[in-house]
Amino acid sequence: MDEVSLGFGLLLLVLGLVAGVINTLAGGGSNLTIPALMISGMPPDIANATNRVGVMMQSLAGLKGFHDNDKLPTGDLKGILVPTVLGGLVGGAVASFAPVSLLKPALLLTMLGMAALMLIKPSVVMPEPGTPTRRVSETRGAALALFAAGFYGGFVQAGVGFVLIAALAGTLRYDIVSTNALKILCTVGFTVVALAIFIYNGQIAWVPGLILALGSSAGAWLAVKISIKVEPRTLKWFLFVMTLVAVVAAMLS
Repeated sequence: MDEVSLGFGLLLLVLGLVAGVINTLAGGGSNLTIPALMISGMPPDIANATNRVGVMMQSLAGLKGFHDNDKLPTGDLKGILVPTVLGGLVGGAVASFAPVSLLKPALLLTMLGMAALMLIKPSVVMPEPGTPTRRVSETRGAALALFAAGFYGGFVQAGVGFVLIAALAGTLRYDIVSTNALKILCTVGFTVVALAIFIYNGQIAWVPGLILALGSSAGAWLAVKISIKVEPRTLKWFLFVMTLVAVVAAMLS
């Protein structure tokens, strides 16, 4: 799919903007962009791969925004990134060769699990203010949780923000702003390796992917401005609502 009509291009631009905001503040923005790509006639595996172009660019824009505002914790980057990137490498390889019929069940089960977790025990993914953070090497299960998040991100991408929030806030106890900043850093890490695999296998439709990237980058920039100014309680409710929306989207997709 090398050509895009003006109307569809504008739709992708707008959806990319909205997805960039949603992915930066919570997760689930790909539940908008992947179906839009598929509606255009793109096969699910190509849509899943093409969507990563926008995800990559929005993540870089968001990461720069958090870093410029001194909201990116840097004390344990190696411990966080290594298992996440390794998971993304494995997940991307599986996604490139696995049957596309596996994508929807993986998405649905993950979103249902996150929704249940937030309803039953929200403190797991939203620590109280002042909670001390932990290092990956000192926290049982943290490396495995990050590997699983990276694997899911490399495999499906849609909704990975929720999985990373659970891993970063749930095991390492980062606050919501720091979690979002680290979530985006992790997304850059596993998206690089997944994108490389998809490019190697010729699964990227570049024109729609770059249009999405333009809108998504603008959305991420805007979301960083919102994230550093809004009350944590507001972000908590936004995260909860977006989790429920992602569940519905996964059921209907």
